[in-house]
Amino acid sequence: MSVILSDFLVKTEEGYYCRYGDFFVDAMLPVKTNLISHAHGDHATNGHHRMFATDATFAFMQNKFPKMQEEAMVAVQFNQRFFLNEVEIEFLPAGHILGSAQIMMIFREVRYLYTGDYKLQLDTTCEPLEFTHTDVLITESTFANPGIVHPDVKTEILKLKDKPSNIMLGCYTLGKAQRLTALINEFLPEREVLVHHKMYPVHRLYDKLGTVQLKYSLYNRKAMKDGATNKIYLVPPLTFNSYFRAKNVLKAFASGWERLQKQNDIELYISDHVDWKDLLYFIQQVTPKEVWTVHGDGRSLQSHFAGELVVRDIYKN
Repeated sequence: MSVILSDFLVKTEEGYYCRYGDFFVDAMLPVKTNLISHAHGDHATNGHHRMFATDATFAFMQNKFPKMQEEAMVAVQFNQRFFLNEVEIEFLPAGHILGSAQIMMIFREVRYLYTGDYKLQLDTTCEPLEFTHTDVLITESTFANPGIVHPDVKTEILKLKDKPSNIMLGCYTLGKAQRLTALINEFLPEREVLVHHKMYPVHRLYDKLGTVQLKYSLYNRKAMKDGATNKIYLVPPLTFNSYFRAKNVLKAFASGWERLQKQNDIELYISDHVDWKDLLYFIQQVTPKEVWTVHGDGRSLQSHFAGELVVRDIYKN
């Protein structure tokens, strides 16, 4: 009978470490071997001797780290299987951003699935989440709270419709900005999307690597001020905060966090993570024997499944 190893993946100062394969997952400090789920900065760092990730993840990382060493990068295709020592590994689409991956690790016939960040909501700008059976689910718990429900994205984006003003829309540069652009293109075709100069190269990479052709222009002040007030200007969080007193625009910030909606003219609850309902559905679909939580608070999950399913925080080393 196969036995679940409670220390198969543990949290260390460097990141999540698997001693049975001698590799890290989403390491924050330089390590010998690192598996990278996706290119957001709280998961992807540079300086490792050897890195495994999807082509899109490496493309976004190279945009952020221009001096990243080519010889350190090992590109992995979705559903391609390979071994690190005795651990068999497979990357599966996570539906979070373009190139984002769940990481399946199989050792002694036990399946351990690390989700990274993921979502179930439809997003035409990235690969859809793939479901697979696992023995241990190692899941993010960013919004693992019964009180959090992410509304329908079409309903949310239509809040920007028929506003007699240009809109400054704060959002994260990688993933969220491109998803918002696609949603505006589809549901608000009368609106012109302008993107901040830091977002522009990421949009260009989505044009090259993605499957949806985005319609947008690089921001310039003249375009924002002249002509019809049909512009939506996408800006990163720091820029959004610095322009808090900007006049003649309506302000919104796209996020699942309520605290980021305060003092804005429009509330826009668009998240790239699973909410409580989708998290429960995902657990039901992948049928784990145990659930280990990372990146958040797993106490609500522990209470929900008490006496039915083992749910715990990942062990620390």
